[in-house]
Amino acid sequence: MLNHRTLNRSTTISFSQSIFYFTISILLNSFGNVLTIVTSQKMHPAILGSAYWTATQSGFNKAIFNGSAVMLGWTFFGFGVLTALLNVILQGYFDWKKFFGNIAFMVPFSMLISFFASEFSGLFPEVHHLLGGIGYTALNFLGVIFIAIAISIYQRVNLVLHPADDLMQILRFKYFKGNAVVAMWASYIPPTIIGIISIVILPDFTNYGLGTIFAFIFQGGITGWADNHIIPGLKHQRIN
Repeated sequence: MLNHRTLNRSTTISFSQSIFYFTISILLNSFGNVLTIVTSQKMHPAILGSAYWTATQSGFNKAIFNGSAVMLGWTFFGFGVLTALLNVILQGYFDWKKFFGNIAFMVPFSMLISFFASEFSGLFPEVHHLLGGIGYTALNFLGVIFIAIAISIYQRVNLVLHPADDLMQILRFKYFKGNAVVAMWASYIPPTIIGIISIVILPDFTNYGLGTIFAFIFQGGITGWADNHIIPGLKHQRIN
């Protein structure tokens, strides 16, 4: 299991490589997130749900903004800023590069979420039958896997991080001795609070289901697995 002692303390990849890997990961993450959202919304009955953070923020967007695809990106951005502030508290000091890096991450990520949500909404038909349901379930789980792999890549690049994944990384290496699974579960406390607030406002559970459970149980483990099997030559870069 990866821990503080096995982390690289210096940067071993070039800046251009960092940008390349980061671009791949942010596209993969936003694509995976929207894949879970759209398959969940288009399958009837609504039993799939989205990845955990995605589900709670989508639920909040639905409760407050009636599920607007445009406002979905802004919802992700707003909670990203709040999570970045939480990271400062847990880290114990203010690192302006990391903080504004978290915010910088949210700008293209939120735009990509809105873009993919708008595009995919019209591409995926509604399904009401078993065969289509099996296909959408597989795509939903694949979206979760994409998210987990993306997290692994840009955590290792460590250029800028999504605030939620920076939260997971802070918990992983500062509090849980490199354990990705336990850190992922602990990082789910904030979205759980968001989800409870959303359900109180609008008792709607369509964003929660099999995909949410799959993400809750396996996403951290897949991230840890991807560290060693997806682009295995890419090691964790220096943590400042």
